[in-house]
Amino acid sequence: MYARDNVSGAIPSQQEPTPAQVDAAVDAFRMLSDGTRLRLMWLLSSGERDVNSLAQDIGVARPSVSQHLAKLRLAGLVTTRRDGRRVLYRATDSHVRAVIAEALFHADHEVSGLPRHD
Repeated sequence: MYARDNVSGAIPSQQEPTPAQVDAAVDAFRMLSDGTRLRLMWLLSSGERDVNSLAQDIGVARPSVSQHLAKLRLAGLVTTRRDGRRVLYRATDSHVRAVIAEALFHADHEVSGLPRHD
C-alpha cells in the first residue's frame, strides 16, 4: 500500500489511510510519547536485550522497565523470545525501528539546530 521509492525514499502514490490504520498509528505514537518507553525502544532497535540490562542502561528500576515493556508488547512494538530463564525483547520489525530512528533524528535537528532535509 505504501511502497517507497528506492532512490528518494518518497512514497510515490499515497492512498489515504483507513480509519483503522490511523487508529493503529495513533496508538503507536501514544506508546512512544513516554520518554522511558522511547529510550527503551531506541535500545531495542539495535538488538535483543533483557530487562536487567535495559534497566541498568537507562537507570530505571527493573519493575518500572518491566511495566513499560509489557505496554510496548501489548501495543505490538516489541516482541519477546525465551533464552533459558531470561526473556529477551526486541523491536518488532524494521518499520518500528525506522519510526524510532526518524523521530530521534528529527529531534536531533530540533535540538542542535542542524538544517532540515527536504
